Order: sequence, then structure tokens, then C-alpha cells
Amino acid sequence: MSQSTTPQSPPARSPSQDHRSPESPSPEPPAPQSPSVESASAESAAPTPPAPTPVESFDALYAESAPALVHQTFLLTGRRRHAFDSVEHAFQRAWEHWPEVSHDPDPVAWVRAQAYEYALAPWHRYRLRPGSPMTPPADPAHRALLELPPPYRRTVLLCDGLGLSVEEAAEECAASVPATVSRLRHARADLAREVAEPADPDDLRARLSELAAAVSTATLPLARSVRTGSERRVRARTRAVYGLTAVLLGAVVFSAVGAPPPDPGPAPHGRVTDDGAPPRDEPAPPGKAPASARP
Repeated sequence: MSQSTTPQSPPARSPSQDHRSPESPSPEPPAPQSPSVESASAESAAPTPPAPTPVESFDALYAESAPALVHQTFLLTGRRRHAFDSVEHAFQRAWEHWPEVSHDPDPVAWVRAQAYEYALAPWHRYRLRPGSPMTPPADPAHRALLELPPPYRRTVLLCDGLGLSVEEAAEECAASVPATVSRLRHARADLAREVAEPADPDDLRARLSELAAAVSTATLPLARSVRTGSERRVRARTRAVYGLTAVLLGAVVFSAVGAPPPDPGPAPHGRVTDDGAPPRDEPAPPGKAPASARP
């Protein structure tokens, strides 16, 4: 007996398998961000540091520039104690005008100008103690620098010692550019003549630059004490102004209240009293006897 075989049908496919194309790509995972993008986003998300306070800014300026300014002022004057006083005075003035100094393009130049002005003021010679002669510096270039007039000394230190241009030195010294050029030329000629050994002008400039580049290693007053001294001086000056104003006002009030009444002067001729007779202190008109002398 023969057996008939029936063909078996293939298994049924799901609709999702029917509509999927063999060429369609599989979904890819998201690409990781580059480190630069991640760091930029982290920086943008990080909070910005707060701006420094006026006290912090002043203390930083003092710590950065005060030692060099003390040494430069010593080069100008040859007196170390006077150099300390000049720089302290300059920073006290800077604290009094701190809003102006903090917005200045070059705060160090502002303080340096104040220190140089105070150090080279002519009235300081009367403050020097008579029994304390100045010790001559050991460096010949420094000795020659101190022999120059103060304007020449300051100009050549700014230009040849600190490397400022003629225009910058003229602005800091409150002088015209031709006057600064003349001072610089005469200062260089005098320095070359005063130095004992013959030296090239370029060597003198290099020597001045080395002198100005040094920094004072002496112990400076604390920035806090400088600020306190400035505030104390402002309060004393304010009290002095108020006291002088009160004295002037008191003098004006006293002179107005305590002054004697004005003298009326002699009575005019022809003035009579109520009874028709002239006053007793006034003579009668000529040819007419007073009423009291009539019968």
C-alpha cells in the first residue's frame, strides 16, 4: 500500500520581519563628547571668583611694588630712612585716593610719582638732623647720580634706570617733552663727567639699570599699618578743618553781638523838642535866646 506524502509549508513570519529591509542599519549608540567640550561646559557652569576687595587690591599692590620703590627712592636721595618715609607717604596718599588709583592704567606709576615728589621736595633739607651726615654710597655711579640736580636725577633714573620713554617720563614729571629731552641730555653728560673712570654712555645706562633693578631687602611696615596711618591722618585733617571753621564762625558771631551800638552823631540843626525849644545840647539859632532864658 503506497503512502502519499504532503509537502510541509514553511513557518509563518512576523509582520515586523516582513517589512524590515536587510539593508537598514541598526541604531548606533550616541557618540561621546570630546574632552574640550566637556571642559568648556564645566568652566561655564563653574561660578566666577568674586572680585578682590579694595583692601586686598591695595595690599597686593603694596607687597608687589613697595620694596622696589624704596630702593629707587634711596637712589634719588641717598638716605634710607627718608626713602622709607617717602614710600609710606606715597602709599598713604594712594589709599586716600584709592578709587582713582585702582582705575589708573598704571597704579605703580601713580605711587612712584608721589614717592619721588615727596622725596625730592626742597623743604626736607630742614627736617634733616644736623648731627647725621649722609654716608657716601660705595657705587661710583650712585655717587655721580646724587651730584645731579633733582630734576635731572629723576629724569635719568626714569629713562635709563627704569626704561621709560621720554614721553612717559615727561608725563610722570609733569614736564614738556623738550624739557625732558634737555634734562636727560645734560644728566647723561654730567654722569659721564662725574664718574672717576672713563665709561661708555651705554655702560653707564646699563649700570643705572642694574642699580634700579635691585630691590630693598629691609623689613617694610605692614600694609595694614599704612592704611591705618592714612585713615588716622584723614581724620586729624578733618577735625582740624572743622575746628578752624568753628573758630572763624565764633569770631564772626562775637564781633557781631559784642560790638558797641553805632554813635548817632550830632543832631541836625533846627531839631526841636516837644515844647518848641531846641535841645539843651544844641545851641540856639543866632539872634534868638533859648526858651529857658526868656523872662
